Amino acid sequence: MTITQLYYVLAVAENQNFTKAAEKCFVTQPTLSMQIQKLEDQLDVQIFDRSKKPIELTEVGKKIVTQARNIVNESYRIQDIVDQQKGFIGGEFRLGIIPTVMPTLLPMFLKNFIKKHPKVKLKIEELTTDEIITRIKDGHLDAAIAATPLEDESIKERVLFFEPFVSYIPKGHRLHTNKKIDIADLDVNDMLLLEDGHCFRDGVINLCKIFKDHADDQFQLESGSIETLIKLSNEGLGMTLLPYLHTLDINDKEKANLHYFNEPSPAREVSIIYHKSELKMQIIEALQDVISGIIRGAIAFQNVKIISPLPKK
Repeated sequence: MTITQLYYVLAVAENQNFTKAAEKCFVTQPTLSMQIQKLEDQLDVQIFDRSKKPIELTEVGKKIVTQARNIVNESYRIQDIVDQQKGFIGGEFRLGIIPTVMPTLLPMFLKNFIKKHPKVKLKIEELTTDEIITRIKDGHLDAAIAATPLEDESIKERVLFFEPFVSYIPKGHRLHTNKKIDIADLDVNDMLLLEDGHCFRDGVINLCKIFKDHADDQFQLESGSIETLIKLSNEGLGMTLLPYLHTLDINDKEKANLHYFNEPSPAREVSIIYHKSELKMQIIEALQDVISGIIRGAIAFQNVKIISPLPKK
């Protein structure tokens, strides 16, 4: 049994196809198939049911894949140990970022990070929280930036900052004349929300004291874009809540529709998250340091502040 054989098994399990797996592993299909067959012969079990289209894992194959993933991840730790001993911060790093954080935070830190750590090859994807959790567990992401806490034992979290909610209330709305608002003022029935799957949507709903039945509403709309919510709000279709960083780029006319909460202002916790195996920690810590430094040093607006805790070492 070799690490390479286990790596091939994981590739086939992911792609459910020997040819696609071979392409991902940069080997020929016969080579990959032969190595997996050798492993199956050695273990005297069938890992894959080749009669199914697409290929499926057998029951014992599912257990083998779970263990294989742990073994392959642990093998990567050896290189991590060497890199940390040498003080090397580099190599490929796969980072996921949730949609309500990506457009505002990424431009703030990306240029700074790649300038400071030119040997790191970042591969960044915009993903929902559920997609991020799955990919971290499957070993397809090294880390992610998401709203927390997630309360998942297999994932560790390091808080980057606490981002306040800001109300966007157009003229004609019942709350527009309020200089500041309270959480108790919110009613989810006159709010425009992000679609299901966005953790920011869940946070907004959790803030609202009353969640009424939508059955009698004239319409119900959920969007995947905060920019769309702002435009619809401008048309008088309801209010919405924005993450604070999104308010920094809106135009002066729209700024008149921003209403801040009375203290203590509700906020979401944004963290860098990673698997409990703690692979590539030197890069994770480098990201944390750069992002936290930017937040602490650059952002304070009116009476609203983004709070960044000191990095955890």
